[in-house]
Amino acid sequence: MKQRCAIARAYAVNPTVLLMDEPFGALDALTRVKLQNQLLDTWSKDKRTVMFITHDVDEAVFIAHRVIVLAANPGRLQEIINVDLPFPRDDEVRLSPEFTDIRNRVWRAVYHRDAEAA
Repeated sequence: MKQRCAIARAYAVNPTVLLMDEPFGALDALTRVKLQNQLLDTWSKDKRTVMFITHDVDEAVFIAHRVIVLAANPGRLQEIINVDLPFPRDDEVRLSPEFTDIRNRVWRAVYHRDAEAA
């Protein structure tokens, strides 16, 4: 409930761009999925620009139109990946081969540098 209230407060001031830094990071998996769905539902109604920061690859692919992967040293752009999945997004999208393909591409972009350094 605290996270829902914080998100509602952020929306209440009617910003042009909404910056969300790991808003679902401390939540259990079920609540996290519910809030992801609610965020997309809210977004579909007002189409506000949201910059959503997450370390969860699945969450990034499910929510985003575009995933921007930053390199570890310090905050350089690694790759920009378009997420061409249909809206509204639901469990069927999460389970689709297209979702898996994009998820795998993001995963490789995130972890490729670390694999080379090891």
